Amino acid sequence: MEDLVVSRSFVVPDGELRERFSRSSGPGGQGVNTTDSRVELSFDVANSPSVPEHVRARLLERLEGRLVDGVLTIVASEHRAQLMNREAARARLVNTLRDATAPPPPPRRATKPTRGSKERRIAAKKRRGDVKRSRRTRFDD
Repeated sequence: MEDLVVSRSFVVPDGELRERFSRSSGPGGQGVNTTDSRVELSFDVANSPSVPEHVRARLLERLEGRLVDGVLTIVASEHRAQLMNREAARARLVNTLRDATAPPPPPRRATKPTRGSKERRIAAKKRRGDVKRSRRTRFDD
């Protein structure tokens, strides 16, 4: 296979990826019992020399729940063919790494509600109260 391009400054060499194959459940008929089509793709985020240092800290923080001893593992078994599962696992790994390395969004600046929005909110509350008041039953003695 070939190297995975996550961004311009972050490329994962093929040699740093580990693939394991096993039997997959699901569709495949008689072949499901004989072919190793399930793919486990592993990438050592914590010790990889290809991960830039400024990115490594962000990856370790954001993928904290998915890492086992600093290793990220992606499993693909949705296709019947091993090759398609390999491609799916690689695509999923690239998307996961891209999402985790994306810069954080700018902080939200708090703003006050506008005068019009306050008035609309109060008017809606009054209308709702009027509706509820009109539904009350009155008992006459």
